[in-house]
Amino acid sequence: MNLPNKLTIIRVIMIPVFLFFLLTDYAGGASKYIAAAIFVVASLTDMLDGKIARKYNLVTNFGKFMDPLADKLLVCSALIAFVELQYLPAWIVIIIISREFIISGFRLIAADKGVVIAANYWGKFKTTFQMIMTILLILQLDFPYADVVEWIFICIALALTIISLLDYIYKNRGVMSDEN
Repeated sequence: MNLPNKLTIIRVIMIPVFLFFLLTDYAGGASKYIAAAIFVVASLTDMLDGKIARKYNLVTNFGKFMDPLADKLLVCSALIAFVELQYLPAWIVIIIISREFIISGFRLIAADKGVVIAANYWGKFKTTFQMIMTILLILQLDFPYADVVEWIFICIALALTIISLLDYIYKNRGVMSDEN
């Protein structure tokens, strides 16, 4: 069990703690800040474990499987909680989560054919805007036009989700053929 895999496991363990503070008022007004801090730390471990694994040649099958799964669990948990909290309509969450399932399916088929599909810049932009959107929704900041700023980030994240999916499907359409 190397350091990147430990970070991945820690990220998975952080998810229920994050959800506890997001969905309860256990710590009063501090609950949302604790939830945001946990989300940020968990997101940073996602970036960190991959960098460490690649830099020190610590890539494992466990990490290849669990790292993206942990990332999806974190983001999907937050999005589903936002529906419960009425911060996001369900249709937006369904689109975002559906994209993740479709991309995961493509990656499984590609891996079965010995093809590695790397993340591209659309996916990285999507992730960045989803993270900012998530943090804004967790914090529910109270300043003039805060709701407008949140909706701008929601719309950008949703658009990038769709664009990155279409780009991904188009660029990797050969993976779905029976010829490979």
